[in-house]
Amino acid sequence: MSIIQKTATSARSSVLETNKVLRNTYTLLSMTLIFSGVCAGIAVMTNMPPLGLLITMVGYFGLLFLTTKFSKSAMGLVFVFALTGFMGLTLGPIINMYLSIPNGDQIVMTAMGGTGIIFLGLSGYALTTRKDFSFLGGFLMVGILVAFLAGIASMFLSMPGLSLAVSAMFILLMSGLILYQTSAIINGGETNYILATVTLFVSIYNLFLSLLHLLGAFGGND
Repeated sequence: MSIIQKTATSARSSVLETNKVLRNTYTLLSMTLIFSGVCAGIAVMTNMPPLGLLITMVGYFGLLFLTTKFSKSAMGLVFVFALTGFMGLTLGPIINMYLSIPNGDQIVMTAMGGTGIIFLGLSGYALTTRKDFSFLGGFLMVGILVAFLAGIASMFLSMPGLSLAVSAMFILLMSGLILYQTSAIINGGETNYILATVTLFVSIYNLFLSLLHLLGAFGGND
C-alpha cells in the first residue's frame, strides 16, 4: 500500500471515528436529558424539598468522579444516568419555587426555550464551521472556578447583585463550553462520548439555571 493510500485510509478511519463519537454523544445526551427531565418532573409533582447544599455538592462531585473513573466501561453509562438523574432531582425544588410565583410558568418555559435555542445554535455553529475552539480551554477552566467561588460567596454573603452577575457569567461560560466540547468532538480532541455527554449536559443544566435566575430577577419576582 502506498503512502497516499495509507494516508487516505487513515483519514477515512479518523472521520468515521469522529462521526461515531458525535453520534453516540448526542444519542446519550438526548437520553440523559429525557431521564433528567422525568426525575425533575417527579420531584415537582411530589413537591420534594431541596436536598441542601452539602448533599447536593457531595452527590454531584461524587457521581461525577465515578462517571469519570468508569467512563471507559459499561459502568460509566450507569453512573452517567445516576448523575443526570440526581441533577434532575435537585432541579425539581428550584422549578417548584419559580412555579409558585406570578408568571412562574412563563419564566420556566422561557428559560427552557432559551436554553434550547442557545444550545442548538452554538452546536450548529460549531458543527457547520468546524472551527477549533480548543483555545478556550484555559479561559473556561479559570472562569468556571471563579464563577463557582463567587456563587458560593453570594449565597453566604446574601449579595443579590453578585448572584445575578454570577448567573450572567455562567451563561457566557457555558456557551463557551458548548462550543469547546463540540469542537473537541469534531476535531478529534475528545474520543470518549460519555465524558463529552457529561460536559454538554452540565453546560445545559447550568445554562438553564442561570437563565431561570436572570429571568426571575428581571421579572421582578426574584
